[in-house]
Amino acid sequence: MVEKHIVLEDIDPVMFYGVNNGHLQMVKSLFPKLRIVARDNVMRVLGDEEEMAAFEEKAEDIRRHILKYNAINEEDILDIIKGKRTKADAVKDVIVYNITGKPIKSRSENQQHLVDAYERHDLVFAVGPAGTGKTYLSIALAVKALKEKIAKKIILSRPAVEAGEKLGFLPGDMKDKIDPYLQPLYDALEDMIPAVKLQDMMEKHIIQIAPLAFMRGRTLTDAIVILDEAQNTTMAQIKMFLTRMGTNTKMIVTGDLTQIDLPREQKSGLRVALDILQDVKGIATVRFDQKDIVRHKLVTRIVNAYEAYYEAERNKEKE
Repeated sequence: MVEKHIVLEDIDPVMFYGVNNGHLQMVKSLFPKLRIVARDNVMRVLGDEEEMAAFEEKAEDIRRHILKYNAINEEDILDIIKGKRTKADAVKDVIVYNITGKPIKSRSENQQHLVDAYERHDLVFAVGPAGTGKTYLSIALAVKALKEKIAKKIILSRPAVEAGEKLGFLPGDMKDKIDPYLQPLYDALEDMIPAVKLQDMMEKHIIQIAPLAFMRGRTLTDAIVILDEAQNTTMAQIKMFLTRMGTNTKMIVTGDLTQIDLPREQKSGLRVALDILQDVKGIATVRFDQKDIVRHKLVTRIVNAYEAYYEAERNKEKE
């Protein structure tokens, strides 16, 4: 008779144990020779050493399944303990699973181009209109790298362009002032990582979200780094950001050149960077268009209407 304590790391133990401990009761019934007592994220197991080893292996398989898919049911547990593939394992081309267990994968040809470019290059520019999934897909790729321990941290950044409001006049401390600029990044992460785990990762700086100005002077290593809304960077800002890249780091830079909020006389750093770096080896550019829009169907119509308006305005200027 031996006793071991098995710690459920990186997952919500409630998901392992199930509602009203339903999953745990099922596991207990499949290992009748063991006495299993669970408290918080620790399982105290007593029993035969050989049976204990088999249980440890299957408990780890269940933990990994939850970590990967953010969901598990009794059918999955039964398949895992029997050594069979679960239904989720059979689904192909999934990047990660959201917090409800829904698969996140590319939904258009250019989204798949982004996934492929990310796999082959250390720096990728993803450029196109709103609603094409540039940011969301980029964050999904970063979360996958973190879960698979390919990267040690995720760093997400945006330029804090003062679009109509001065930061100094907004209420609160500096974090309160800049968080509204960063909210879309929080939204994507909250869709992919359970809230308690996300909070823990942010407190430990495994996931960092900060305005672009906070990148100055840093060397970013062992990380997936995403710069969002890069069309609102100046030439100096984007150069500063790109030169932060350290060893074992990948960068994704996203932007929409039709939504530049900089003063009219100032050039977009993204636009200039795309021209300067277009022939540099190791850098890829993926260009999205209206057919990649994955939001409400009206978004495509709105984007098309604005494109037609801008085109008409450009033609007037030429006359």
